Amino acid sequence: MGHREDLLEGAKRCLLAKGFVRTTARDIVKESGTNLASIGYHYGSKDALLAQAYLALVGDVSDAFDGDGTTASTTAPGSAERFHEVWSNIIGTMRGPGSMWRLSMEIVAMGDQLPAVRDHLAAQQRDAERALVALFMDIPEDEIPDKALDTVGRFYTTLMTGLIAQWNFDPERAPDADALTEGLRQVIEAATRD
Repeated sequence: MGHREDLLEGAKRCLLAKGFVRTTARDIVKESGTNLASIGYHYGSKDALLAQAYLALVGDVSDAFDGDGTTASTTAPGSAERFHEVWSNIIGTMRGPGSMWRLSMEIVAMGDQLPAVRDHLAAQQRDAERALVALFMDIPEDEIPDKALDTVGRFYTTLMTGLIAQWNFDPERAPDADALTEGLRQVIEAATRD
């Protein structure tokens, strides 16, 4: 690995251990075995490196969103069964101790202290919406219309943000896929009642 990759891996470890606010450039250098000048040369700034490291962590964990990745889903796209299956997989990534999802809450709570990180991640939000719509609706990412991203994509990212908050705040009472799916059924039933 070169310095760029070493920095990214070191930053990922620092984020998991210390979070955004408490991670210093020196921490990253120590963890990666590189030097301070490498951060600026390869990433421009510590905050840009941390944002890239966070996105890499999300990418690592998002592979689990569609299960083991070896078999295609057998549930119908957009169905309650697909809704349950995907949320079950996503929630599985939140259960473990030291879940990287707490970093999302740090950005929400401390974003004004980390404007470069927040802005970098906000720019990636559309890609997150696209990935979630593709996963739930089984549509190739490059074929998803903007209207679907503006509605369904934002709906799923709002659910995701709420789940992350609940699993970080009170994991004992946070909803599982069964509760989410039943809640969805009840909301649809109430909304379609004459």
